[in-house]
Amino acid sequence: MTRVDDMRKALEATIGNLTPARAQELAKGFLEPGAAKEQIAKTAADMLEWSQRNRQRLRSAIQDEIRDQMRQMGVATQAELDTLKKRVRELERAAGMTASGRRRAASKKTTAKRPRAKKPTTTSGSSGGG
Repeated sequence: MTRVDDMRKALEATIGNLTPARAQELAKGFLEPGAAKEQIAKTAADMLEWSQRNRQRLRSAIQDEIRDQMRQMGVATQAELDTLKKRVRELERAAGMTASGRRRAASKKTTAKRPRAKKPTTTSGSSGGG
């Protein structure tokens, strides 16, 4: 195995998903031939832990960079949007508006005027009695 191959495998282990079997294989390649099984197992476990830590560091660095870029572009975060929505709801309630932006119906009770039944009207004049 050449040094370039060793470096490539180490880099793959850093950013890739290193499996226990792959870690065992790499440990055997890095250790001297005839190394004890315990030494190979310990080296493989160390490599797995190292790989996991490095993947997490890389993920965090990428997330931080994305967050910084989004902030520089002026993109609001989810927390900022949630705060803004809450404030808008509070203002709408204070203004007496519904969620659709319409004003609420007046809270005063109004009595509807019912049409009155007309009394029969009598005609004045002679009523035919003598």
